Amino acid sequence: MKKIVLDVKGMHCASCATLLTRALSKVEGVKEANVNVATNKATVDVDESKAGTDALIAAIRSKGYDAAESSGVIDPEQDAKARQEELKKSWRLFLFSLAFTLPLFLLTFLEIPYRDIIIWILATPVQGGAAWHMYVSAFTALRGWSANMDTLIVLGTSAAYLYSVYAVLAGVEGTYFEVAAILITIVLFGRWLEARAKGKTSEAIKRLIGLKPKTATVLRKGKEMKIPVDDVQVGDLVIVKPGEKVPVDGVVEEGHSSIDESMVTGESIPIEKKPGDAVIGATINKHGLLTIKATKVGANTTLAHIIRLIEEAQGSKAPIQRFADAVSAYFVPAVLVIAILTFIIWFVVSKDVQFSLIASVSVLVIACPCALGLATPTAIMVGTGKGAKNGILIKGGEALETAHKITHVILDKTGTITKGQPEVTDLVSVSKVGEKELLTLAASIEKGSEHPLADAIVKAAVEKKLALKKVTGFKAVPGHGVSATLGKKHYLLGNVKLMKGISLKAHEEKLHALEEQGKTVMMLAEGKSLVGLVAVADTMKETSPEAIQLFKKMGIDVYMITGDNARTAKAIAGKLGIKYFAEVLPEDKANYVKKLQKEGKVAMVGDGINDAPALAQADIGAAMGSGTDVAMESGDLVLMKDDLRDVAKAIKLSRQTMAKIRQNMFWALVYNVIGIPVAAGVFYGWTGWLLSPIIAGAAMALSSVSVVSNSLLLRMKKL
Repeated sequence: MKKIVLDVKGMHCASCATLLTRALSKVEGVKEANVNVATNKATVDVDESKAGTDALIAAIRSKGYDAAESSGVIDPEQDAKARQEELKKSWRLFLFSLAFTLPLFLLTFLEIPYRDIIIWILATPVQGGAAWHMYVSAFTALRGWSANMDTLIVLGTSAAYLYSVYAVLAGVEGTYFEVAAILITIVLFGRWLEARAKGKTSEAIKRLIGLKPKTATVLRKGKEMKIPVDDVQVGDLVIVKPGEKVPVDGVVEEGHSSIDESMVTGESIPIEKKPGDAVIGATINKHGLLTIKATKVGANTTLAHIIRLIEEAQGSKAPIQRFADAVSAYFVPAVLVIAILTFIIWFVVSKDVQFSLIASVSVLVIACPCALGLATPTAIMVGTGKGAKNGILIKGGEALETAHKITHVILDKTGTITKGQPEVTDLVSVSKVGEKELLTLAASIEKGSEHPLADAIVKAAVEKKLALKKVTGFKAVPGHGVSATLGKKHYLLGNVKLMKGISLKAHEEKLHALEEQGKTVMMLAEGKSLVGLVAVADTMKETSPEAIQLFKKMGIDVYMITGDNARTAKAIAGKLGIKYFAEVLPEDKANYVKKLQKEGKVAMVGDGINDAPALAQADIGAAMGSGTDVAMESGDLVLMKDDLRDVAKAIKLSRQTMAKIRQNMFWALVYNVIGIPVAAGVFYGWTGWLLSPIIAGAAMALSSVSVVSNSLLLRMKKL
């Protein structure tokens, strides 16, 4: 199976997308086809041994549209240029139509010789020129035994135009040339407005693409060279000067600086960088000169990955859209039947051809499924774009829709609730040695150890700028601790097992109090006397308590899951006021997700390889951006800022987006439910008023623009 993405030209509405989806689905070897009218893309999962790109393009062309394989490489300038060209073409067509329609309309109010013939002459370029592409589209669809939006417009305007030609030739009173011409002009103006509004929904991708630097300064053979960023290779040493963008993902080799990562992560405070720290392409170097070693280039960079995820998300369908697709599939044929019945019934009742014609043309024109088809994709595009702007990558329409139903959240402990790095939390002296001296001694002894807890002690001493002392006779005792000699004194640093022959009774209360808080306590002894206690723990992220409160306010049950012992889990869960699962093996995490799924929809938040099965099992998997690639691939959401509050924001965004989709669908359906009977003259008997095809055309255009505009309002909502 291969995923093929095609750029489609000529689509205007939901019926176009539905028609092409059906056509592509019928191609042998196609497993799934998705055509998105908002992005003008078709995504097809196809068995390459049975069908290729050519067969898919042929299927699209057979329905009167055009397509080409998407390059996957997004050029912002080229993209903007193509969109502007499309808008200009659309605008020129509208102006051409308006140039003939305006004098034609004014002539209808004048009594002059040969008025109807002059109006006929003016109406013909509009009907045969400005609307020509609609005729081509309608006839091609008809050839494939299907109908689209253009079918309705062509039938409606052709009926009005041809009846008017008959009226002029037969000398019958009353023509409708102006109805057909004004209608076509309004439709063209509506499509221009719609294209303009649709362009704004994809601004998130354009903004991200625009971040990519065009050149990079690399060191080759000892010389600095300025080259296109696409020519940078993995392993190249790249020079990044103050104020410049980091060209590619890499690791700092030399230099210190702070980097503004807000455009990728949404984090407003610049991050300090030193040798060994990772940097992200497209972020801005604020102050220092950096030399970085390129680790990811081209399509493999974080920015490229983000753009790809957003593109896929914006091109995907939410389950709620299936309803709109199903309605659109039967909508146009149903409207054609209603229009024919309207003409027949009114002709039988009134014996008035003109009256019957106006009613049936109004039905054809007002019944546009565009608004219904745009209801979901435009909201999804704006929603995913807004998420990306806030450092929340949502991988698809389904994830965006499911997130609003979440009732339970399971949080991995290490690296998710906590920082994932042990830190010294307490220094308790039980002798004449002060806290600073206690840390100096412990760090001096642990400097030769490779244990993570030793790193935490040494790091704490370095941060406090303590001068470490030289030790001799260093020895590691696996599972117990270390021993070393400092001057003439012999020290032990480790757990209770290492403290043989040393009395701990007087200090047991302090020891247990620290352990009850989930901290790992190391004891420092000199000879047979205890010098002090050093407590180390994986400390909680500053934002975790606030995130838990946000979940609770949203009515979501929160659980913590960890492989740690029950005591440590209880201490952290107790501070946060949440339930917990402790001593859970990595392979069992998914089972706990399954248990909670019996009660409702579950979101799992994690960052490690061991979280991947649970992330995949959950209804929504949220992966920390600093986590492993496996976790990020398994998740439905990727949190670029590593901030738990963003999970709550993602759920809130989902609720806002779904509210917009429901509003859009409600108004799109109400519009048609009310519009079609009004146009058909159902209320004529009570009001004596029949809807003009011109008003019907304006209402049709307005419905689509209003749906897109309502989706764009989502950008203004706070998360």
